Amino acid sequence: MIHRKSKMAKANKKSADDASARERVRKIIARLDKEHPDAKLALNYTNPLELLIALILAAQSHDSLVDQVTPALFARYKTAKDYADAPREEIFEYVRRINFAGIKTGRIKSCCEELVKSFHGEVPRTLEELVTLPGVGRKTANIVLGNAFGIPGIGVDTHVMRLSQRLGLTTNTNPDKIEFDLTPIVPRQNQIRFCHLLQYHGRRICVAKKPRCPMCVINDLCPYPDKTTELKPAKPKPKVR
Repeated sequence: MIHRKSKMAKANKKSADDASARERVRKIIARLDKEHPDAKLALNYTNPLELLIALILAAQSHDSLVDQVTPALFARYKTAKDYADAPREEIFEYVRRINFAGIKTGRIKSCCEELVKSFHGEVPRTLEELVTLPGVGRKTANIVLGNAFGIPGIGVDTHVMRLSQRLGLTTNTNPDKIEFDLTPIVPRQNQIRFCHLLQYHGRRICVAKKPRCPMCVINDLCPYPDKTTELKPAKPKPKVR
């Protein structure tokens, strides 16, 4: 009986904590939406396959560099079969400026071979199917589903990870576990937008090394212990006569 009461007490506390977190997330989304009305996925693409390829290239690389490389790549290869049939060395020439270009070339080719083999060359619309593709984890799958198909989900990139930790929405460091922490407290209809807002806020205000806390519209909703303070102007040095 005591054990059952203890379990019920923990369950009730978790429910109350989740309700509090959901309310805070609602306020965070509302404020960031006003602050960053232009927030969107940084990568350029016109269809699900292009987004999938761009995301494979974007791992540990700047989105801006990926966007410089992909126009020529997408002009050359239109379908998954085009990538699957192309020599690896040819694809590499298009992406050689990207970090780990050789590895990513292999992932792109293997991924597209699997698309042709198992999905008739089409990018699948379920997370379970997407994560069977070489080089595709839950983060990439959720971003594809959200941005290419409008299917809600939490794609935990570096900004979503860092800001959700600073905001006290998770204590985990594993992206998949962070996704599982955020999913029940971020309204399903706002999950795609929530990720875009954290990405833009992470680039513009809540930067990694020295967040601009005095400029932050969600400062009062954030428990981050190492908040920066506004710099005081230096006192003018006395003139030497």
